[in-house]
Amino acid sequence: MQPEPEDLGGGLWSVPVPIPDNPLAYTLVYALESPQGPVLIDAGWHHEDAWAALRDGLGTFGIDVADVHGVVVTHYHPDHAGLAGRVRETSGAWIAMHHADAEIVRLFRSVGQGGRRSFELTALRRAGASESELSPPPDRRVDPPAEPDRELSDGDLVDLPGRRLRAIWTPGHSPGHICLHLEDGDRIFTGDHVLPRITPHIGLYPYDIPDVDPLSDFLGSLDKVSAMTVDEVLPAHQYRFNGLSGRAQEIIEHHERRLAEVTALLSSRPTTLWDITAGLTWRNPWSEMSQFARRMAAAEAAAHIRTLETRGIARREGDDDPLRYRLR
Repeated sequence: MQPEPEDLGGGLWSVPVPIPDNPLAYTLVYALESPQGPVLIDAGWHHEDAWAALRDGLGTFGIDVADVHGVVVTHYHPDHAGLAGRVRETSGAWIAMHHADAEIVRLFRSVGQGGRRSFELTALRRAGASESELSPPPDRRVDPPAEPDRELSDGDLVDLPGRRLRAIWTPGHSPGHICLHLEDGDRIFTGDHVLPRITPHIGLYPYDIPDVDPLSDFLGSLDKVSAMTVDEVLPAHQYRFNGLSGRAQEIIEHHERRLAEVTALLSSRPTTLWDITAGLTWRNPWSEMSQFARRMAAAEAAAHIRTLETRGIARREGDDDPLRYRLR
């Protein structure tokens, strides 16, 4: 059930914005009061129903979208950044995100939809999927996010007059994911980095992109925020909670168990990324997973294998396709 818009006190409001046809159901968009107009943390999915929910939810508290001063995007994914451009068109607000995600947004906007679909099929073949498992992926058209006006780095203060909202770089779920520490309210907005009951997708894509280890980055980012003492955690999904350090440690332990599960599927005999992925435990049986879900699963498996490579436990076998891995 989707919650109602909520006044959280201290010039802070929460507005749930629906994500159509997605099990996450909604993104929690937060609005912070300032003398120059409210600043939003994330904006929600680019869809008419989402726009109506954002507009009307803000209106519950007497906030007009046209008065928004700025939008801070925790990361570039469409359920967070999708409506940022429309908010800017309506209000003239600035859009800010970490420079690593800003670079990805520019890349996405330079590549056509057809090129992305071709790339997806090539990736599945390289992972080891058979031709019988492949079909042209459906046209899941998602408009790329708007390019930001401002780019943030770790430790930067957001343009929020009269308040102190500091960006904390927490790469992993995306290269430029940020959490935001409201220092004058001792609250932290965690985006997708720390959620109360689920863990965010951590994927490596392309599956063998060099010199990138998103899971190790993510685990380091969890250590970083777990050292903080805050009164309340405000994630982008599910619900607010307390106990940032304890929840961060639970997520670390989850991924350590996952790394052990991947290790158990490796041996001295090279195994394709596809076979390793199929052998892992997933929420739904492998045989029932869509092509898109399998591609995402392979990206998660690849991220765990990369961390095992970093730790000296696994290695890639040869340079040819499909991608194969074995114990070191």
